[in-house]
Amino acid sequence: MTDQTGSGSQELTIPSQGKIILVLGGAGSGKSELAENLAASMTAKDARPCYIATAEPGDLEMAARIQRHQARRGLNWDTVQVPLELGFAIARESRPGRPVLVDCLTLWLTNVLAAGRDPAAETAALLAVMAHVGGPVLFVSNEVGLGIVPDNAEARAFRDHAGRLHQTVAAAAERVIFAVAGIPMVLKDGRAQR
Repeated sequence: MTDQTGSGSQELTIPSQGKIILVLGGAGSGKSELAENLAASMTAKDARPCYIATAEPGDLEMAARIQRHQARRGLNWDTVQVPLELGFAIARESRPGRPVLVDCLTLWLTNVLAAGRDPAAETAALLAVMAHVGGPVLFVSNEVGLGIVPDNAEARAFRDHAGRLHQTVAAAAERVIFAVAGIPMVLKDGRAQR
């Protein structure tokens, strides 16, 4: 695949193989568009990729953000809104030739914590599903651990939960890509480490 996500005329080749792919990056890094392009390149001719959206339009800014993402994808995607039951949705939607893109894990983690659920248990349940998916699954997530240490316990706990979630998914993934300023960097290109 040739990717031009946020990189002007620069072309980068990012192979799309792998049953589980994790695409990490900061806000505005181009990670979602990169993952969408990868998923589209993995879709069989007679299939439509599935977009599992974990965000809920809680305010006008988030609603506008969701609309921008939907407009960019166009009408060739099936979209499923899943704030919490992520493993169940992936198992239901995954099949050969039809990639599932989850955008994003950190919003899902926020929903898990807000619902009072145990993030370790929810991550373990997600990992169990990932071992049996029928087709490619791409996870998009925000890397939140590269900045300063947050000044409150709740934000520090979220950062730590996100870090553990990313490590778990990255270990199970065949490919891990980190997006910075629209430029994808392959961090892992090989077998899962289950």
